[in-house]
Amino acid sequence: MLRNILFIVFPVIFLIHACVNPSRQIYDLRCENLENPLSITHTTPHLSWKNKFGEKGNKQTAFQILVATDPSLLEEGKADLWTSGKIPSSESVMIKYGGKDLAGHSLVYWKVCVWDVNDRIIWSEPAVFGAGLSEKEIRTATYIGFPEASGNPQSPLLRKQFSYDGKVKNTLLYINSLGYHEVYINGTKVGDDVLTPAVSQLDKRSLYNTYDITSYVKRGDNEMVIWLGQGWYRPGLFGALSTPLVKAWVKKQDEGKWDTWFVSDQSWQAAESGYSGIGTWRPHQFGGERIDASMFPDNMESSSLDNLQWYPVAEMNVSEHAVSPQMVEGNRITETFHAANVKQLSDGAWLADMGKAFTGCVEIKFPPLDKGQEIVLTYSDHLNPEGNPVNQNQEDRYIASGRRNEIFRSKFNYHGFQYLKISNLPVSPKIDDITARLIQTAFKQTSSFQCSDEDMNAIHDMVQYTLRNLSLGGYLVDCTQFERLGYGGDGNASTVTAQTMFDLSPLYANWMQAWADCIRGDGSMPHTAPNPYSAGGGPYWCGFIITASWNSYVNYADPRFMEEYYPVMQQWLGFVDQYMVNGLLEPWPSTEYRNWYLGDWAVPENVDQTNPASVGVVNNCFISVCYETMEKIAKFLGKENDVKKYAERKKLLQKRIHEHFYSEENGIYATGSQIDLAYPMLSGVTPDSLFAKVKQSLFDETEQNRQGHLACGLVGIPVITEWAVKNRQPDFIYTMLKKRDYPGYLYMIDNGATATWEHWNGERSRLHNCYNSIGSWFYQAVGGIRPDEKEPGYRKIWIDPQIPEGMTWCKTAKETPYGVTSVEWTLTGNVLNMEIAIPPGSNGCVVLADKADEYILNGNKLKNKDNMVVLENGKHQISYAWIKE
Repeated sequence: MLRNILFIVFPVIFLIHACVNPSRQIYDLRCENLENPLSITHTTPHLSWKNKFGEKGNKQTAFQILVATDPSLLEEGKADLWTSGKIPSSESVMIKYGGKDLAGHSLVYWKVCVWDVNDRIIWSEPAVFGAGLSEKEIRTATYIGFPEASGNPQSPLLRKQFSYDGKVKNTLLYINSLGYHEVYINGTKVGDDVLTPAVSQLDKRSLYNTYDITSYVKRGDNEMVIWLGQGWYRPGLFGALSTPLVKAWVKKQDEGKWDTWFVSDQSWQAAESGYSGIGTWRPHQFGGERIDASMFPDNMESSSLDNLQWYPVAEMNVSEHAVSPQMVEGNRITETFHAANVKQLSDGAWLADMGKAFTGCVEIKFPPLDKGQEIVLTYSDHLNPEGNPVNQNQEDRYIASGRRNEIFRSKFNYHGFQYLKISNLPVSPKIDDITARLIQTAFKQTSSFQCSDEDMNAIHDMVQYTLRNLSLGGYLVDCTQFERLGYGGDGNASTVTAQTMFDLSPLYANWMQAWADCIRGDGSMPHTAPNPYSAGGGPYWCGFIITASWNSYVNYADPRFMEEYYPVMQQWLGFVDQYMVNGLLEPWPSTEYRNWYLGDWAVPENVDQTNPASVGVVNNCFISVCYETMEKIAKFLGKENDVKKYAERKKLLQKRIHEHFYSEENGIYATGSQIDLAYPMLSGVTPDSLFAKVKQSLFDETEQNRQGHLACGLVGIPVITEWAVKNRQPDFIYTMLKKRDYPGYLYMIDNGATATWEHWNGERSRLHNCYNSIGSWFYQAVGGIRPDEKEPGYRKIWIDPQIPEGMTWCKTAKETPYGVTSVEWTLTGNVLNMEIAIPPGSNGCVVLADKADEYILNGNKLKNKDNMVVLENGKHQISYAWIKE
């Protein structure tokens, strides 16, 4: 039904659209920043859309929203849930729903019209969202699984047969699985998602997914199969039982009324599938899958399923926890490609090079195999000096059925790898028979960057590609080979880059929910979310709940993060207070769920990241940033007493940091490393009178002691990047990025990297979220596109290219919540030419060089009065004599 909504538009609306100039349109309708979500958490959701106008300066001057229980009611005077009326406003992002209470498990239809500057009306196409299940409805189903008395399969099939009389208008399936699931109806897989659901803190919250199954159900007899896999739901993790479990509800709409059709209960049957797991899903033990091909059916049709041994399901009791809809896009296969080459190793095995490191799985078509023949597949992201895959404990095993056309497919596990070793296969597999499938959360890529320096393009592309591969499961992981954990430190480091490059508001909504679910009663936070076991980090990891919430607001104009998680932020800062000694934060102890107390991490080999002075200045500077961020959040929330409280705490802490860590004699903080110097300047610790001196110390440290290289790690890279952008130091970053020897990004690339590494020297993971924070520099400095936190969501866009010496052109684009903004600049001699696009609903502020006496805007020569040009939406051309400061 849902896929046909846009075609079930009544004639009146069609006529309206037929009269509209196609150069003016409304597009990308979103509810809670999701496209047509079938279940949402909030009873008062937020609605957004984008405008596209063909004329420069044209914009939205007012809007009206219609919301109804049926698309045929989306007319003024008929919309039965909400008619907003004409609201004078140019705003189109996160508009709060103001209609009647939304009934559970129902579909809601909406559309919007806008008025432009000429008072013309433009209508959108209709969109839909689902109201989700009520708490009462969630309790009507029971968790079911394979009966323990009949075995303990790790990937069972659960089957339900039902009949259909052909009178139902809409049918929705809700699945709450503890572990992964796939759904099949009458032999056909439902939807394109894989490795479903997204992650959550499973002992506190599990997620349910919603499917429109109207088109899958046929008149007469039907059957549904839910195929389960363990995923993170394994013994010893999150209090999990020994087998994956599922709750399911099927709701149908008949003559406008929604009713329960059937739910998960004892009427279902269970069978083994032939799939089982390898590994424990603990660090370095993620293994893979063992597939006994003789056990699973040829297909999911009834004739094949009937050949299996079926048992009555067991109803299982699970500890009480929250159950809520998945509010992030699912995992999808977003790219497929074949192996680059295959060669034979000395032990007779075959080595397939996939051409690049990636996260996902493979499909392999095997030549004829003997029944019981076991093919072993091992995966690695790099080779040892002898040319063999480094052992990373990633392995699949395929037990042949002896039938023709045998195909291996991963289903409920994945790998991070470039090299695939195939053992016990007597003949070489064909390159075209090995298909790689890159899997990621299905968000939109919203940015592009290209410049005159191919080295910079290569670094940018590597960072962007790496982040795509680390977004699987509705969060950003550190690496997909070894840990798969949502580390707050890695998240803090990469948030600005990731949120610039991609549309990640739903992903961060899912991830922030996990962080809130992880907090302990005393306010203590772990270093990862979800938090299945102890993991290393420090305050920069725990405080992610504060900084990521604020950055999500700045980038997406999404206030939910601050509104919902402000109490959690306060609770954690209360825990921080317990370890303040003489006005400075001191180390806190490790716990069963949190390890270590780090400052910077993964630095080059000749930098001491464990020095107590460095750890102290880094963590105290971060807490100062947290206080400053809380001051801004409290101001947004109208909590004036808190504004004053956090402002005072910030001021006192900054004073104590300077007093304790600054050496007047040497002009340095703590150890004088790059991060020890840059962080006090960035966090407001360094007095204005000493700023130039400390800055020079940073330059001296870099040139004299580090031979012009980056000499910091996971925490230091984002700090030094942000400092350089705010202080207009493009050459400082550029010259470090141009270094080809160790340590550096070009060193990685020259040594075969297709994704960023965990350590500068290539140890452990070569697909990792450690050094990706540099990506923001390409957009905010070189491209010159930056948001304004006072007008978030790129409502106000700063255009301020910072051009490194020797760079001659750059093309940068960023899709904002209001539409696409782009900057293309060329530098010819000392003349800077810029072509700029500003989307409707936004304003651009172009920063001119101080020494430019005049500039040309859209063909008009104008005097430079205040080094600032304000642009309305549309395309513009600016040129002026550019003199580097």
